[in-house]
Amino acid sequence: MKKFFETIRNIFSIEELRTRILTTLGFLVIFRLGSFVVLPGIDPDILAAQGAGTSGILGFIDTFLGGAFSRASVFALGIMPYISASIVLQLMTVAVPYFQKLQKEGDSGRKKINQITRVLTIGICMAQSIPYLTAYVPAEAITSNLSPFMFKMSSMVILASGTVFCMWLGEKITDKGIGNGISLLIMVGIIARFPGSILAEFYAKGMSQMLLFIFELVALFFVVLVTVALVQAVRRIPVSYAKQVVGNKVYGGQRQYIPLKVNASGVMPIIFAQSLMFLPAMLGGFWADDSENAQFVVTTFSNIQSWQYNLTFALLIIVFTFFYTAITINPNQMADDMKRNGGFVPGVKPGKQTSEFIDTILSRITLPGSLFLAIIAILPAFAMIAGVEANFAQFYGGTSLLIMVGVILDTLQQIESYLLMRHYEGLMSSGRIKGRTAVA
Repeated sequence: MKKFFETIRNIFSIEELRTRILTTLGFLVIFRLGSFVVLPGIDPDILAAQGAGTSGILGFIDTFLGGAFSRASVFALGIMPYISASIVLQLMTVAVPYFQKLQKEGDSGRKKINQITRVLTIGICMAQSIPYLTAYVPAEAITSNLSPFMFKMSSMVILASGTVFCMWLGEKITDKGIGNGISLLIMVGIIARFPGSILAEFYAKGMSQMLLFIFELVALFFVVLVTVALVQAVRRIPVSYAKQVVGNKVYGGQRQYIPLKVNASGVMPIIFAQSLMFLPAMLGGFWADDSENAQFVVTTFSNIQSWQYNLTFALLIIVFTFFYTAITINPNQMADDMKRNGGFVPGVKPGKQTSEFIDTILSRITLPGSLFLAIIAILPAFAMIAGVEANFAQFYGGTSLLIMVGVILDTLQQIESYLLMRHYEGLMSSGRIKGRTAVA
């Protein structure tokens, strides 16, 4: 405990780091306050009584937005349109030659991609605000004196402005604060529900089942440990560089490593799989009145505790893990870059054989990584089957836990870098904190 307080003192003794941390906290407070500002012309009490946006895919989205979605806040769509636009652009850089060219142009290309992402974000936000105001906000909760058309138009502008403001907050946190701003906004929205969820679980269990409640906390602790191990797991490929004489100096000759993460795809496979898992119930609903099989599909895939739902969910995660890893990591490009810089893997010929070697290792580590990712994703369902409240069970795995662990590790890694640069003792007594962006 003494070392912990000494580390905190070292952190706040560095003026730049202290300023960045306080700036980050200030922006996060603004984001949380904005999530409680309800759209003009909507009665929040009626909205809460109707329970809009608290179940199914709406509840899933509301978890990432810290309740702003169900409250019809000015941040109701939050940063999610920006995430969707970023995913679209990331996939297009793989499939469209124009975006591949922009990606290789360095800073100028990156700026153009960012501008296209912002414009696409506004378009997605305007498109999402129409069904949100039409279907998900009850008519009884609308108290505006404006005509329905003017109310929807003004609300669409406000929702788009709220998303742009959230995007600006995220970029400012990245530039002026500590950590990745967009990821921190998502994490804060998720973690804001944790105190209420744990209190609800405590009151639900009561004093008569206090031992069971303690066991649930211990189980959650070990689940977090396993998730941290999955996020940090790395397979290092040794790379040697030939010595080069330039003038009177000798360059190269040292050994470095290529860190291939066991979970290189992060939370994207879960997000993709979660999006598809709502399709069977939605499509089956069209024929549910005429077909018993369609009714069975709707009932089965609307229950996240059914074995059919969890088996399909796990298989989709495994497939998407291989798919997303394949489009984000290019062994051919890695082999060409090594060959161009005079690097080689000991015992492997440069070029095609190096590419095949990297691809083989990547396939071998992706399989166990995808299996562990699928297990973590379906753990909340097992927690609910075991008797844990639904809101508290979400923290036993899935996207929420992976995002929190990944973002916290990235932020701690940046703080660790500041401490080591100022010759202070780091956060860990041994080893190094390896976030998702760590490079050996």
